[in-house]
Amino acid sequence: MKTEALERYLNSFGKYVVQQSRTNLTKGKKNVSKDLYNSISFKVITDADGFTVQFFMDSYGTFVDKGVSGNKKERTYKNYKGETKVTDYKYTTKGPPVDILSKWIKKRGIKPKGIARGRSKITGQYISGLAYYISAKIKSQGIKGISFFQRPLQLGLETFGKEMLGAVKDDIINGLTTVK
Repeated sequence: MKTEALERYLNSFGKYVVQQSRTNLTKGKKNVSKDLYNSISFKVITDADGFTVQFFMDSYGTFVDKGVSGNKKERTYKNYKGETKVTDYKYTTKGPPVDILSKWIKKRGIKPKGIARGRSKITGQYISGLAYYISAKIKSQGIKGISFFQRPLQLGLETFGKEMLGAVKDDIINGLTTVK
């Protein structure tokens, strides 16, 4: 049986989820390096069992999506079913690496009060100290998840799920043959 309509439909679903996820990253101001944004993709897989839509992104995207609990504060996120869940991820003994936070501070252009942007160069010592402070704060409070992927997946399943039977019906009708 031909399955062109269903496959086309699943591709539309995948494109929708990717596009909305990217938009949510940008709106959530989580798109500093564009690495995560550019890593979000999908693939429709066809095998003997039918179709599967697989989504891909850099591994740290899960932490941005679902958040990470701190050792003093529990973090939650909304999953694709709309349920509020406690994140599976937690800082226990270590916070995020200071060297990575130092790069993040530089990319964001974060400067102390009193230093105008572009006017005075900040010292590496200031950046290291700020990165250490941020790391300790994240270890304690965690990172709030923004459900940048979960929400589009939920909306996509609601929207496309209702119409998917129509695509299956079209494939069945197009696959019928007349026997004389």
